[in-house]
Amino acid sequence: MEDYLRQYGLLFLFTGVAIGIPASMLLVSRMAQLARMRPHKPSPVKAQLYECGMETIGGRWNQFNIRYYFYALLFLVFDVEAVFLYPWAVHFKKLGLFALVEMFVFLAILVIGFVYAWRKRALEWR
Repeated sequence: MEDYLRQYGLLFLFTGVAIGIPASMLLVSRMAQLARMRPHKPSPVKAQLYECGMETIGGRWNQFNIRYYFYALLFLVFDVEAVFLYPWAVHFKKLGLFALVEMFVFLAILVIGFVYAWRKRALEWR
């Protein structure tokens, strides 16, 4: 029971740190502004929305091309692959042959998905 409560204590500690650090940064910034240590010169130009330096064309609800989402999803897939490969590579000698076969199956599934996207021409920018 004591170990169970200690785990919740760690959870509350991490939650307190996760809330306390950004809150203290904002508080220090506000105090520096009040003490005139930080510049504060608001203007209408600074209050405008900024989007890549160009004036927006059209309304607020422009439709994006679906290819942006394909590239984003492919990036996430291969990024997650790298996240899974790193701990496997660090503990490769301890894991043995089963982990090696398992990683080849994982990579084969990713390669099949990549070949499928390539054949469907999802990677071409038309």
